[in-house]
Amino acid sequence: MTQPFLEIESVHKDFGGLRAVSDVSFSMGREEVLGLIGPNGAGKTTLLRLITSILKPDYGSIRFKGKEIAGLKTWEIVNRGIACTFQNMRPFRRLPIIANVMVSCLCPRAMKSGEWVKRIEAKAMDALEFAGISDMALEKASTLSQGDLKRLEVARAIATEPELLLLDEPFGGLSPAETELMAKSIQRLHKGGRFGRLHSEGPAMIIVEHKLQQLMKIVDRIIVLNFGTLIADGKPEEIVTDKQVIEAYLGEREM
Repeated sequence: MTQPFLEIESVHKDFGGLRAVSDVSFSMGREEVLGLIGPNGAGKTTLLRLITSILKPDYGSIRFKGKEIAGLKTWEIVNRGIACTFQNMRPFRRLPIIANVMVSCLCPRAMKSGEWVKRIEAKAMDALEFAGISDMALEKASTLSQGDLKRLEVARAIATEPELLLLDEPFGGLSPAETELMAKSIQRLHKGGRFGRLHSEGPAMIIVEHKLQQLMKIVDRIIVLNFGTLIADGKPEEIVTDKQVIEAYLGEREM
């Protein structure tokens, strides 16, 4: 049997008397793009923070490439090959956007790559070009629009050369045109693109998103959380007709 690329087993996380994640278990393969959906407060972002070790599970196991990662330092998670973007973006606003990406290029995982013989500035420019904002490399991050900040977050994440990329609401706050561009960038990245060593194999992905119509087009499989509990796991066409999923979204938003 092939070992799961990422395996979540019986993970729980409480905040005081509130259980944010309750007995969640699933696994994913190296080639997958996984959607993670659910109503507001379902535990989606908490789960991403558990995978990236920003939070530590109260109990349960999180294994990446067969090794336990729950409780590691966040920088150790990055060096294992996991990167994440979050909906609350926190760039170095007074620095040029290329400097924001150069910080990511300095992580040990990116620095030790045998294929990377360019200067750090060139590495950062590659990431910005891939994200579609290289023409603004010298502008301060404080001047960027919401859409461009999203692309900066992606550039900073891929500069670490991840094998697993977690995206928290990459389409949030974007116009329809910006959403379409972001979706194409995500698909291109997963297919390998031309960035760094990703030219041969792009990262696996977990994408949290409320814009379900766009999400359904780019994922292979969808996990659904509600009140911290996993209620469905299947292909997009199965999820949109699942009764528990429809009930979870009633009164929240239309499927």
